[in-house]
Amino acid sequence: MPRPSKIVCIGRDYREHARELGNDVPSTPFVFLKPPSAVIGSGEAIVLPDGVGRVDFEGEIGIVVGAAMRKVTAAQAATMIRGVVALNDVSARALQKSDPQWWRAKGFDTFCPIGPEREGKPDLANLSVVTRVNGEELQRGHSSEMVFPIAELLAYVSQAMTLEPGDVLATGTPSGVRPLVPGDEVEVEVEGWSRVTNRVVAEG
Repeated sequence: MPRPSKIVCIGRDYREHARELGNDVPSTPFVFLKPPSAVIGSGEAIVLPDGVGRVDFEGEIGIVVGAAMRKVTAAQAATMIRGVVALNDVSARALQKSDPQWWRAKGFDTFCPIGPEREGKPDLANLSVVTRVNGEELQRGHSSEMVFPIAELLAYVSQAMTLEPGDVLATGTPSGVRPLVPGDEVEVEVEGWSRVTNRVVAEG
């Protein structure tokens, strides 16, 4: 898919993932951005930067915006979705803990693999995401388990910024994250919609 103007990400939207990292479940959506320059496609390599320590995969359901959303309701947002993508919110954990902003931890080049978009109107309460590393299933999550439903997330973000056609909402990751090492092959699948597969290499 074409590179979006922005990738809006939701943190800690699955209770078990928040707990596995020792974080509280937020009372309002926890929002951050990934830069478009982080985007790669299926078959491209995730590059582990030198000196950053642990880098994790985070498999997520990505929602592609189909029409400009500005101060919309959740009901309106649900009708303005173009399609679904599989997304990997690759994250450098030490930087995520040390930096008050997550622009480095989440924003390195190659840290946002996105699969091919399947256009259509998804059942937002019935989407599943699965992450496999070297063929082993390590994550499985369902949109019904989210703290904040997808349409509500879109509406919430739209109160502050206009979501433009082609923008992607990354809806959070379920529990089961692990570090990546060179040689791994990581696959994120939104079942019935999209899949992204990437090998992992060291920088240099």
